[in-house]
Amino acid sequence: MVILNWNGIGFLRQYLPLLVEHTTFKDVELVVADNNSSDGSQEYVKQMFPTIRLVEFSKNYGFAGGYNLALSKIEAKYFILLNSDVEVTKGWIEPLLDFLDKNENVAAVMPKVLSVHDRSMFEYAGAAGGYIDIFGYPFCRGRVFDHLEKDNCQYDDVAEVFWATGACLTIRSEVYKAVGGLDEHFFAHMEEIDLCWRVHWAGFRIFCVPQSLIFHYGGGALPKENPKKIFFNIRNSLYMMLKNLPLAYLPFILFCRLFFDAVAGFQFLLKKKPAFAWAVVRAWFSFFVKVPFYLNYRQKSHKTRVSKEWKKLVFHKSVVCSYFVLKKQTFSQIIK
Repeated sequence: MVILNWNGIGFLRQYLPLLVEHTTFKDVELVVADNNSSDGSQEYVKQMFPTIRLVEFSKNYGFAGGYNLALSKIEAKYFILLNSDVEVTKGWIEPLLDFLDKNENVAAVMPKVLSVHDRSMFEYAGAAGGYIDIFGYPFCRGRVFDHLEKDNCQYDDVAEVFWATGACLTIRSEVYKAVGGLDEHFFAHMEEIDLCWRVHWAGFRIFCVPQSLIFHYGGGALPKENPKKIFFNIRNSLYMMLKNLPLAYLPFILFCRLFFDAVAGFQFLLKKKPAFAWAVVRAWFSFFVKVPFYLNYRQKSHKTRVSKEWKKLVFHKSVVCSYFVLKKQTFSQIIK
């Protein structure tokens, strides 16, 4: 299990003791991988948790690069990627590992994710399992855009999902390596969805197992109001579609996404948020620079695409239209 940290000593102080207390499964190695923090995180781990393995990096490799580098130093049947701002609950790990042990065609699982700030509400990053619409917009059981549902046990069934949250992702190590791990060009945001898409292409399935419960703080490394979040989300979403969409309808989908992004940028201008509008434009430029690289990637990865079963997990309409035009705010309203 790897907890990736960057200047998160506050989260380590708050959540690491609970992680040690509630991780009762015997064959789990706890590793803290530090992305060159400057807040004393390394010293805290060394002094307070000497039995936890600390891996220190000489620079900040981001979410994707940090996890890839840390996991390359670990030998295990399963990899668990855990954010430093996650509060685990007693017995959280057993349902995840048990489900993987009993289902060989399942490559990755995630727990139910509720909010630290309001423990009755689902949390933005994953909720009870992630999906995407035909235009690549992610949404979840329990969260659509910024609308969060109250947890009334309505999603307590084990469910196959399109993507599992990167806040707490358990994945077979052999599959993680076979599909190439997290894409380090993403740096942060959307990289777990891209990873899950490649897992589906490889013929494996992904599930949410809500018998495992965690609470997520969210936005610890990059707050929602930061324009960089808009930049990463838009650019990386375009990266993801260019990498994974079937070529037959890739041009049309990308055109529609660019149009939707342009509308979002215009809305930012109307709200007098020029930095956010500029983040949209910068995301486009950054994306187009990488187009030749990812077209070459598509050619090289063609032989690894053995399954199209992932298509059944895609919402073949626009979640943007469902949410903003038809005013459907919950997962259940949208998919029925």
